[in-house]
Amino acid sequence: ERKHRQEQLLQRQKQMIEMTRTEGSKLLFEGAHEAAVPAALQALRFSIAVYGLSSVELVPAYLVLGEASIGLGRLSQAEEYLSQARWTVLKTPGCAASIKSKMYRICGLLQAAKGNFGEALKNYANDIYHAALISGPRNVKTSGGYFHMANVFFRKGQTETAHNIYSEVVDIWNRMLESVVKMEEAQTESTLSSFVEKPKEDGETLDEAQEAEAIQMLHAIYDLQQNNTSYGPHNMIKLLHTLALLHTHLMGYLKAQEFAQDALTCA
Repeated sequence: ERKHRQEQLLQRQKQMIEMTRTEGSKLLFEGAHEAAVPAALQALRFSIAVYGLSSVELVPAYLVLGEASIGLGRLSQAEEYLSQARWTVLKTPGCAASIKSKMYRICGLLQAAKGNFGEALKNYANDIYHAALISGPRNVKTSGGYFHMANVFFRKGQTETAHNIYSEVVDIWNRMLESVVKMEEAQTESTLSSFVEKPKEDGETLDEAQEAEAIQMLHAIYDLQQNNTSYGPHNMIKLLHTLALLHTHLMGYLKAQEFAQDALTCA
């Protein structure tokens, strides 16, 4: 009985780790850096309670805290969190590629914030490499690395390279969202929808953090490109179609209709 209670407690703590990590990441994508800190600290506390002080399972919480610190302009504090994350990853044989990917991404953000664009690009390349090991090079898990890489090229004035990479980000999300929306439409039509298991891309559907990431990236690209004639009508139609799919998935049907209408006007 006691063992059973301990197992239940452990399971609840692991669920809380996942919930607080996801909430922290979601808040970061929404630009709520200050609000992300308590969620990340809570995730860190739960992770320490379950896994101990030196486990690689603490790294995701360190990375959320690091990214939040970058967003708040506290670069020295961000460096401390990232140093702890790097040290833990280095001493962990066989550390998961997903953790390495995220670590390199946040390191890239820090270098970009410092104006070290060359170092930032190296980190984003490592991010994409490790994300691609899990899901392939054209997957939503690699899209963040591409997006931040494009931002650096844009800041360096290499706009053509930046626009090409932004288009790759849009293509990745377009394929994913088309698949998700088709699946959701099929479920809606089925009288047995509540009993049908959702198809998953690489074992996953979009969680709240990924939805927030899609909103952040696609709207940032739209804000940048909507008055850019050199972006080209084909690219703009693809972007508008992707935004329409995103808001359909989020059940923002009015917004989805607006983007779909804009895509038709462009065509």
